[in-house]
Amino acid sequence: MVFCHNMTCTRLISLPIKEDKAMSKINVVIWNEYRHEKSEEFIREIYPKGIHGCVKDFLDQHDDLEVRIAALDDPDQGLPDEVLESTDVLIWWGHMAHDKVPDKLVEKIHNRVLAGMGLIVLHSGHHSKIFRKLMGTTCNLRWRDGDRERIWNINPTHPIAKGIPAHFSLAVEEMYGEQFDIPKPDEIVFLGW
Repeated sequence: MVFCHNMTCTRLISLPIKEDKAMSKINVVIWNEYRHEKSEEFIREIYPKGIHGCVKDFLDQHDDLEVRIAALDDPDQGLPDEVLESTDVLIWWGHMAHDKVPDKLVEKIHNRVLAGMGLIVLHSGHHSKIFRKLMGTTCNLRWRDGDRERIWNINPTHPIAKGIPAHFSLAVEEMYGEQFDIPKPDEIVFLGW
């Protein structure tokens, strides 16, 4: 399923199912190339712990999750075999350093996804090596920035759309839009431009 919120597309490749949900937490790793926060002061001011740290702070509020962070410059890009093997869901944020991710790591992540690990790809991760490998396409899309965006709820009976109006606007937004070169999604819940 592809879910687009603010046209930042997220691909849910698979969702792990724990044998004993009452006894175990979902192991989540938030991976970030961690470049913008180091190179741009205004981004560092917004995300002093990095974008991955901000997402971790939010997810840490959930007792059923065990959350850790990883970054491109960490040893083994933060994803050594033992971490990757114990990960139930990998959240991937990338934007400007896709080419720096080793092909060997992409292959390991690909194999884990095929074995059932969940993968959530955020923001410009649509051009990451792992997303393109899984989709088998260019993953190109339309883009614009600094303009009003209208979000349409085109599948209001979907559970994630509960309580969301038929449409709403965002005053100034960065937008990712159709045509998005990916295989046909199972469902589309929101569209925006």
